[in-house]
Amino acid sequence: MDEAAPLLQGRRIGLITSPTGVNATFRPTIDVLQERFGLAALFSPEHGVRGDLDAGSLVESYTDERSSVPVYSLYRRGSKRLTPEMLERIDVLVYDIQDIGTRYYTFIYTMLYALEDCAVAGIPFVVLDRPNPLDGVTVEGSVLEGGFRSFVGDYPLAVRYGLTAGEVAEMANIEQGWGAQIHVIRCRGWERSMRFPETGRVWIAPSMNIPNYHAALLYPGTCLFEGTNLSEGRGTTAPFELIGAPFVDAELLAGEMNGLKLPGVHFRPMHFKPSASKHQGMLCGGVYIHVLDERAVRPVEIGVRLLLTVRRLFPELQFLPPLREGGRPFIDLLAGGELYRGMESVSDAEALLERFRRESEAFAERKKVYHLY
Repeated sequence: MDEAAPLLQGRRIGLITSPTGVNATFRPTIDVLQERFGLAALFSPEHGVRGDLDAGSLVESYTDERSSVPVYSLYRRGSKRLTPEMLERIDVLVYDIQDIGTRYYTFIYTMLYALEDCAVAGIPFVVLDRPNPLDGVTVEGSVLEGGFRSFVGDYPLAVRYGLTAGEVAEMANIEQGWGAQIHVIRCRGWERSMRFPETGRVWIAPSMNIPNYHAALLYPGTCLFEGTNLSEGRGTTAPFELIGAPFVDAELLAGEMNGLKLPGVHFRPMHFKPSASKHQGMLCGGVYIHVLDERAVRPVEIGVRLLLTVRRLFPELQFLPPLREGGRPFIDLLAGGELYRGMESVSDAEALLERFRRESEAFAERKKVYHLY
């Protein structure tokens, strides 16, 4: 925090944070900043500054009981932006949330929206950077198409983008020409090839459904099932590691997937009853995806292959309708294009994966200029 002190001393500080905003001794950034500099306002992303709100819960403003600091929601009905009234309360805005390096994850857009709003208002923006847990080298998947922007994809990133939050902020600020006064406080000791287990840090769930590192590692692929009538494991102890539905034959699906010999994973047949979300209280068949080699796993390919296999074996698979009338199906918003609904054969999957390889290679080149580590 010493590095950030000249930017914060004597100013009215706003903070966007979550339960992952803690220091090496697990002390919340809220407490650290409040004690050392004072806080004028807290700004809440999805799940809340204390992580006590379910995914998708929309809240308005409230007061944080522990710090007595007013909290303004950046995940409210009708808007996810800073308002002029919010910006009038602060002289500088700090962002401290652990990202998971995947385009669908909403925290990155909370950061980018706030950065753009601060640029317009002339308010400095400070990112307390953290490692990308999936590493800063590997890039996977397609790059978002322009007509498919949403809160699960609102910037032309690859699905797995290999950048820290601070690097994404620098990239967007330059590429979009916002001209924000951005200051990235770099994390220490992290190298681009490092994945989270190599940092020696304890995993703190960035949200309730990313309880461990393997869930985060598989998320770039298994999150696709949020756009279908299959359970992505919400309401179980293994979200995003467990995929299934009442109509799935677990042993058949596991056998088909293991027959593909995808690197780094094993598919174990599993039967489960979600306690919440899709198929709540219903017995589902599916697969538990065991990560055997973290370096070999390619989650986006796993998601594509698993989606195609389920579609081939179980005609009951459906893509969910748009969330609002006239909108796009959620699977298209996750995909960042009309990519998956037309995929029906192995050749379709191969063509899609080849497209992903080309786009991810181009993105890997594009992002290099923004590397801070």
